[in-house]
Amino acid sequence: MTPEEVRLQQDRERTAYWKRWGPYLSERQWGTVREDYSPYGAAWDYFSHEQSRSRAYRWGEDGIAGISDSRQRLCFAIVLWNGNDPILKERLFGLTGPEGNHGEDVKEYYFYLDNTPTHSYMKCLYKYPQQAFPYTQLVEENRHRSKTEPEFELLDTGIFAENRYFDVFVEYAKASPDDILIQVAIANRSSEAHTLHLLPTLWFRNTWDWNLESEKPFIKVVDEKEFSVVEAAHPTLGTRWLYCESGADLIFTDNETNYSRLFGVGNQSPYVKDGINDYVVEGQQDAVNGDRIGTKFAAHYQLSIAPGETKTIRLRLSDVDTVAEPFGAEFTHLFDTRKQEADEFYGRISPFPMSEDERNIQRQAFAGLLWSKQYYHYVVQDWLDGDSGQPQPPAERKEGRNREWSHLFSEDILSMPDKWEYPWFAAWDLAFHLIPLVVIDPDFAKLQLDRLTREWYMQPNGQLPAYEWAFSDVNPPVQAWAALRVYQIEQKFYGRSDRQFLQRVFHKLLLNFTWWVNRKDVAGKNVFQGGFLGLDNIGVFDRSKELPTGGYLNQADGTSWMGMYCLNMLAIALELAKEDKSYEDIASKFFEHFLYIADAIDGIGDTNISLWNDEDGFYYDALQLPQGQQLPLKVRSMVGLIPLYAVTVLELETLEQFPGFKKRMQWFIQNRPDLKNNIACMETPGMGARRLLSIVYDAKLKRILQRMLDEDEFFSPHGIRAMSKYHQEHPYVLECPGDSYYVHYEPAESTTGLFGGNSNWRGPIWFPVNYLIIEALWQFHSYFGDEFKVECPTGSGQEMTLREVAIALSHRLVALFEQNESGRRPIYGGLEAFQSDPHWRNYILFHEYFHGDNGAGLGASHQTGWTGLVAAMILQNAEHRAQGG
Repeated sequence: MTPEEVRLQQDRERTAYWKRWGPYLSERQWGTVREDYSPYGAAWDYFSHEQSRSRAYRWGEDGIAGISDSRQRLCFAIVLWNGNDPILKERLFGLTGPEGNHGEDVKEYYFYLDNTPTHSYMKCLYKYPQQAFPYTQLVEENRHRSKTEPEFELLDTGIFAENRYFDVFVEYAKASPDDILIQVAIANRSSEAHTLHLLPTLWFRNTWDWNLESEKPFIKVVDEKEFSVVEAAHPTLGTRWLYCESGADLIFTDNETNYSRLFGVGNQSPYVKDGINDYVVEGQQDAVNGDRIGTKFAAHYQLSIAPGETKTIRLRLSDVDTVAEPFGAEFTHLFDTRKQEADEFYGRISPFPMSEDERNIQRQAFAGLLWSKQYYHYVVQDWLDGDSGQPQPPAERKEGRNREWSHLFSEDILSMPDKWEYPWFAAWDLAFHLIPLVVIDPDFAKLQLDRLTREWYMQPNGQLPAYEWAFSDVNPPVQAWAALRVYQIEQKFYGRSDRQFLQRVFHKLLLNFTWWVNRKDVAGKNVFQGGFLGLDNIGVFDRSKELPTGGYLNQADGTSWMGMYCLNMLAIALELAKEDKSYEDIASKFFEHFLYIADAIDGIGDTNISLWNDEDGFYYDALQLPQGQQLPLKVRSMVGLIPLYAVTVLELETLEQFPGFKKRMQWFIQNRPDLKNNIACMETPGMGARRLLSIVYDAKLKRILQRMLDEDEFFSPHGIRAMSKYHQEHPYVLECPGDSYYVHYEPAESTTGLFGGNSNWRGPIWFPVNYLIIEALWQFHSYFGDEFKVECPTGSGQEMTLREVAIALSHRLVALFEQNESGRRPIYGGLEAFQSDPHWRNYILFHEYFHGDNGAGLGASHQTGWTGLVAAMILQNAEHRAQGG
């Protein structure tokens, strides 16, 4: 095992808690639902960026390149000041949902460069302008732009012209689980000398103001000889010491709200959260504690940096109070060792030959996933009721957001989609995060599913929480797929079969499956009306609300997700049946349920609700009107491709191993011939005797793929579009009494305000749904073999096996990030700094989604979460090449 794998084993066996400290700070705590105590849920307005430097948070902390312990009692982050900004740069700035012309949007440049699963080594980069940060300009310019115009970004302001900025590299290396070495290297990229104020900051999360019985911790000076040492003592964490290189002014205040500035009333303490800001920026000497004790501390370094020069400051956060030489030769040696160990670990994970560019992209994708781990704390009952040390929340909150989720109690380290734009867990996003995460840290991946299905998350009725803005929204039920893939990938990479994990999650998902069947199948005919389903504006209407026509939607995607759910649960049940034969009966039940769903989606039998359109060779949602009529909504979108996901292949040895299951399957085939349309059997030399279970089979598969692989429809040079380009010239229009509803192809940001407008499913490329298409193609190929070919691209005259199509699609997706023959990365489009500047061009951002035509990155810029699937794709592509594929 590599040293990093040894550390993972020690953490798993609880002999050394290597994950006690990690990058668990949020990048935006303000503007979140957790911090919103307004009457009607105006989270963006109730706690703003302007207030964040002065107002203590209730549920968590944020910072730049920061770390904390796993219960976020003690936090560390860097703070910067260029001498021109009106405030210290303590946290990342961005626009709120109402401010942005395409919704919320971070307006900073920062990059996750490296990280290991135990956070034994971490590195990131923040680019800090030397001129005054253009806060007002960013807000005003975006406010004036329409939804048809692009977002106004920080580079557009010209503030980085002539390289007038600092590159601030922050690195951490652990000597032991509680001894963390910190190195901050600042490079002046401009042609003139500049002074940078660096303030490494240590503080306690405020718990004492919310619970009057909570003991207040403290930070104080204990030594200032060769180097400075401060002691941080907490009633449950114990004591830690921060060692700082000499040359800093030591500043203390308290992490408490400045009521005087915000509300015009007296402060509880003379030293408040923004005291260090007022001392450094405003020169207010009495803003900080002259006795040098408090709950928030900063070491203030003033660094004059020559053109092209790099200066480095070293610190050490330790559980040892007598480190004789905290910054000696051992400090440098340890950093070198941890970097080498990180290389060894990722070399073990990705042993196949790769280009330098591929390895760089993959390494940064893994780093982003690990940097996006966050302490997430939200106790809904306490949030609704208020705290003993604070005024009671407005009564309206009892009838407002998340009131049905009073049981939810979260205090965990969770994988965030994006720690600025989406600093909260999202149930269906999380499932995709786990695919690359399980490759590097199976324990953390499994923990995510364990937590999501625990009784303090899941509703007693079986519903899973969606995300904090609306826990009751319905997302695609992909958790069974994720559990199965996590189990399988851990087997492949580590040789471990964690049946206990699979069994635990399976039992909870039985409850969730029952909730789906009872709540989302209105007519009881196995056609589902899931609702929102995470695809935002993909439909004609807002699918999470009542329809303007009345009635409800029979959803091709909702029904297909349930078909996929059945097959995933069937596969898990058969795996568990290898050691407990009683699971054969459960597998048979999911087999039966799948047949009914697959039958119903095509309108066979007595449903009369066909979602398949034989004329177009495609699946569509259908509007079920109150009078009983059904109207197909003929929008060619991802909704009609999702039926591909409901596919699995049963191997001959599986059927032979479970004679009871095989017997019941044969009974259905013989006694219910009306339900066997979606079962196929093949006995072909080389392919073996297999069973295919699929909503889409043979002729329908070819017809759907003909559209999907058409470059004038779905098949972009960069992946599968969420909507067919056909609708660019042929928008879909639905006329309703008093209004008309339009859907047309939009390859970039959304031009509507639906769901805040920061997400668009009407044309861009999204990694999660593309990844599932690739997996489905591999499944189909394992059944049909090399004899089954389709034209790819449609109209090209080139025939490909489904395996070849899957590989080609994967290559198109990975190529979004790669430098092409011109040395340019499609994700950066016309951003010249990212394309040609040596200080920008090899840093990778993992956007939420991508332009359907040119591949430019869109939406959240650090949503490594599901876009981090590219790390797994690069690994798979390299493995195929090594195997001659």
